[in-house]
Amino acid sequence: MSGEVLISGAGVAGMSLAYWLHRQGYGVSVVERAAALRGGLHAVGFRGDALGVLDGMGLLPQMRDHALRMDAITLIDADGKPAGELPVRTVADGLEVLQADVTRLLHSNTADDVRYVFDDSITAIDRDEDGVSVAFARASGRRYDLVIGADGLYSNVRRHVFGPHRDFVRHLGLSGVGFTTANWLGLGREALRYSTPGRSVHLFSARNPDRMIVSLWGATASPHADRLGRDAQERLVRERFAGAVWQVPRLLEAMRLAPDFSFASACQITMDRWSHGRVVLVGDAAYCAAPTAGAGASQALIGAHVLAARLLESAGDHTAAFPAYERDLRPFITENQSKGAEAAKTFAV
Repeated sequence: MSGEVLISGAGVAGMSLAYWLHRQGYGVSVVERAAALRGGLHAVGFRGDALGVLDGMGLLPQMRDHALRMDAITLIDADGKPAGELPVRTVADGLEVLQADVTRLLHSNTADDVRYVFDDSITAIDRDEDGVSVAFARASGRRYDLVIGADGLYSNVRRHVFGPHRDFVRHLGLSGVGFTTANWLGLGREALRYSTPGRSVHLFSARNPDRMIVSLWGATASPHADRLGRDAQERLVRERFAGAVWQVPRLLEAMRLAPDFSFASACQITMDRWSHGRVVLVGDAAYCAAPTAGAGASQALIGAHVLAARLLESAGDHTAAFPAYERDLRPFITENQSKGAEAAKTFAV
């Protein structure tokens, strides 16, 4: 097959899809709003069919080399004493890797074959029966045979083609912040979790024993803070964790000084359809199940593989491939979104 494809988003879904479509003979370009590969402090899990997809891409051994291999999660009470334990298999039944390592490995696997454009974004999409004309904030406009939105929860492609975010984003009542700080607790392969109603603290150390990764999640009424500046987001976290004990006051001070602060809400994307003409969505842009589902990376890998397979089977006929992709994948997505919604109800309890 031949043709020019534009993928918006250099994340798990976008880069894995770029790999498969290049193998099918497409000319693939990936545009990414960020100036460089996105890192990410949290661990992502691969399980089930996702492990087979990684194997098919030749990446499973490398991913295993970067596996976190965490021990059980120790539950901490208000006095800092162990109050229980969660076996790691109940949290991630499969393979856990830091997001930064995942994106780096996916990029290195495609960098020689795919045109990557960083620090740019789509400003307009004009569709017709024969192709898609795309305008960019920096680069000159170009025309493509297919455009694929793999650009996350607040997808730019989805907004341009399907409608505003408010029509598709479903907030699950949680927002959280992540950052790194000095590993003053001396954590090794174990993780600690301290929870009170409406708030939860999760701490672990990865490859650098001098640093620990901090996640603070609290109940929120909407995802509005996702689009605010850091000062407002920090203020919300401090308000939500006011009065919390154990290590929380020190963690809040560390948050203020952290250079790698990130904030996000637990949301799902629900859509009646994932494609419109020659434009299709994949990964979180189409069917985010929320972090509480623990399935985002697996959904992204599997979704990209299924989409590429349907395009191959249909000899590039998007009118057949896109509906088949959705028909095959939607039951899997529906199950994961149900699990994500249920987990969110008890996540910070």
